Amino acid sequence: MTPTWRKPIGMLAILVLIGVWCILVASLSRYVGGWHPLLQAAFYLIAGIAWIWILPMRRMLAWMETGKFR
Repeated sequence: MTPTWRKPIGMLAILVLIGVWCILVASLSRYVGGWHPLLQAAFYLIAGIAWIWILPMRRMLAWMETGKFR
């Protein structure tokens, strides 16, 4: 099986997207930091789940494997 360019490009894209997402969420910390700790935990939990499921992570992983967006 011949290696494809999709996996290295996909890995780099995922790392860039994670970095951008972290910067975005961290930039909100000045506002979120004043919230009740349970609200903060819920915010960061939802932000993490949104990154994994709502944003294009699953589609990008599928593209890396098959070459098709699902």
